[in-house]
Amino acid sequence: MRIGYLSTYPPAECGIATYTQYLRESLDPAAHESFVICQSGGAGEGVFPLWHPGERFSEHVFGTATRMTPDVMHIQHEYGLFGSQHGAEIVDLLLRLRLAEVPTVVTLHTVYETITDAQRMVLRHIVEDASAIVVHEDYQKATLDREFGRPEKVHVIEHGIREVRPVPNAKQRLGLAGKKVVLMCGYFRKTKGFDEALRFFPEVAENCDDAVLVMAGKIRGTEAKDVQAELYAALDEMPFADRVKYFRGQFPQYTLDALLSAADCVVLPYRTGAQSGMLSQCLAFGAPVVASGLNAFRDVLERTGGGLICDHPEEYGSAITRVLTEPELVNDIRQSGRRYIRETGGWSRVMERHMSVYEPLVSPAGSRGEYAFIPEPSVESRDATNSSSPDHRFTSPSKERGFRARDGYPALAASH
Repeated sequence: MRIGYLSTYPPAECGIATYTQYLRESLDPAAHESFVICQSGGAGEGVFPLWHPGERFSEHVFGTATRMTPDVMHIQHEYGLFGSQHGAEIVDLLLRLRLAEVPTVVTLHTVYETITDAQRMVLRHIVEDASAIVVHEDYQKATLDREFGRPEKVHVIEHGIREVRPVPNAKQRLGLAGKKVVLMCGYFRKTKGFDEALRFFPEVAENCDDAVLVMAGKIRGTEAKDVQAELYAALDEMPFADRVKYFRGQFPQYTLDALLSAADCVVLPYRTGAQSGMLSQCLAFGAPVVASGLNAFRDVLERTGGGLICDHPEEYGSAITRVLTEPELVNDIRQSGRRYIRETGGWSRVMERHMSVYEPLVSPAGSRGEYAFIPEPSVESRDATNSSSPDHRFTSPSKERGFRARDGYPALAASH
């Protein structure tokens, strides 16, 4: 099967970019090929950055996508990715793909329980014109069913979780050896609730002598610059301010992995949100989570057993203290998380459920034939096989994923 993805993509800094990367990499490279059409900032094999944020793009993306002749297009949707007016440009693209009879799956990464009129206008067209919809939580499917009907189109597939090992000696490498690390990590925004540390950390520090609060993150450009400045000033004045450590920067994946590996507890006191890629990152490293009572957090933590929910802000201090001082609780949390990843939530399992969505669209009932795809061997293996041939010449080595520019595929510009 040839699958086209429309998304942001690494090295662009975006949670949906890394989500798409992990989803794509979980494909079986011996059976499927893929390509990505993305915003500027993405790069890699079979990756084509074709538009800049805020630009009109649907006709350009449509032309490229159809020249690639995908069996299915999979769009990763977030309101801010597809132009102005809540990303209304996506409506035109979906209609074009539907008219061209290209099966199209849309993952809605944000579905709020209460939908605004503007969001409803865009979502109505997405639900109608997409071949299938993917959401991550049951309550999101219920919301779409209530608003638009069409339950047969909506599939609940969990946010994938990486199957990784902790970074060795992470605490020592970060200067946190011998400490109980309470981590808050991400972009500084009021909705993230970083200021809740002012309430909970003095209580935690009083009950746990070796606890330190690690604030790790940054602002996007000048967004929330005042929020960060006010927070830092207030933290400097609170009790136990000398036990707060700051890391700043847009952390490369391995650095973020080290932070999560060093964490004894990660606090996610978000006030709004549909789901969080950070929560999945925490589960990957077995970092116990203390989170707010958002439905997205509640659903995931109840399903995975990966942490504790706080329905009221005053509960954070006692919940974090429990995680830092009750080894049996932490062991149960980590074992539950590992079992969930192994049996349900790992990316390989998540891709299996995506394939169950793709397959009926590509091979509907009554269709004949089966997909044929044999990946080109790497240069090294071809050298070994054909070393005796005097006319042995190769160009443009292909990757295991099997897709590259070659005869019969369009030559594509990297940008406008």
